[in-house]
Amino acid sequence: MTFPYYHRLSPTKKRIYRQSAKITEVPLAAADALRPLVVELRDALEGGHRARTETSCSTFTAALCLALDVPPLKVKVLAARPSHSWGELHGLYTRPDNRRRATITVWMRTAQRRQIVSFRTFLRTVVHEVLHHLDYELFTLADSLHTEGFFQRESSIIRQLDGPKPAP
Repeated sequence: MTFPYYHRLSPTKKRIYRQSAKITEVPLAAADALRPLVVELRDALEGGHRARTETSCSTFTAALCLALDVPPLKVKVLAARPSHSWGELHGLYTRPDNRRRATITVWMRTAQRRQIVSFRTFLRTVVHEVLHHLDYELFTLADSLHTEGFFQRESSIIRQLDGPKPAP
């Protein structure tokens, strides 16, 4: 299955798209060690502390990058999401240049009501932006495209962070 925008891509981008779509999992051997950092991040976000949320998010993403043996990211947590006629921006990945590390920027409050976003949404946004980094650094893709595989990889990380489900 391809997303509708696939047909508008250049032949090179279509090749990258197909490579990305084939990668559906991110094996995360350190998931158990990351879970306490996820709890710290949740507590910071739900407490409404921007600086503490940024620190917790930085600690979590650094540990995730270390576990996957990729270069660390700079993390910025800002207050309210920017919005425009197209909607709200949840997160942003900026590739590294000669002077700066790769950066993810996430927002902890909704644009209109300035409410703290749900933790699940926030965590998924952080993982989504880290996944763009992994596309370049771990999977060595020439571009990071939103493919079915990309979203399966995102879900793969979230499932592992959630831990095993209790037996019924």
